[in-house]
Amino acid sequence: MTFASKITLSRLLLVPVFAVLAIYYGHSVSAKAPQEWLRWSALAVFVTAAASDGLDGWIARRFNQRSHFGAIIDPIADKSLLLTAIITLTAVDWGPDNWHLPLWFTALVIVRDCIILGGINVLHFTGHRVHIAPQWSGKICTVAQMVAIGWIMLKVVPFSPLYPCVIAAAATVWSGVDYVRQGLRILHEGGKADV
Repeated sequence: MTFASKITLSRLLLVPVFAVLAIYYGHSVSAKAPQEWLRWSALAVFVTAAASDGLDGWIARRFNQRSHFGAIIDPIADKSLLLTAIITLTAVDWGPDNWHLPLWFTALVIVRDCIILGGINVLHFTGHRVHIAPQWSGKICTVAQMVAIGWIMLKVVPFSPLYPCVIAAAATVWSGVDYVRQGLRILHEGGKADV
């Protein structure tokens, strides 16, 4: 196993640590005795895990440590971190007045990911080669979702989390449509899928 893959596995192991810290912080907020060290710890774990995504990719490219295992585990670790954060920050309030991600936003993100995963399976089972590669729309979607997550966790801006969620939702829909159109084109024309 390469060093880059070990970093990716470490990111995967940080996901439940983040979830536990985030949930306990939410419970302390509900009890009207917020334990800010839990919030900052959850944020530190999330930022460390998110930063490791760039680090493992750079190491894999720079030191020629690309591997089949890394290509599989990296998107799993990325999606695990993002979905865990979105679901957790929907389930628990991190502040007064429903300071959490709205349920409709989380449902939209999950539906989009299920559609993409289903599309990859359709392409695979119809004999098309599926090459996992991020698209620009997917990258913009991820950044927008990260901003919404950060909006909740940092609690710096007093405006409702609804605002970044609307922007992230638009990016999520755009990305989903982009991936579906690409998948349909490949399905009808044949060839290799870059999903």
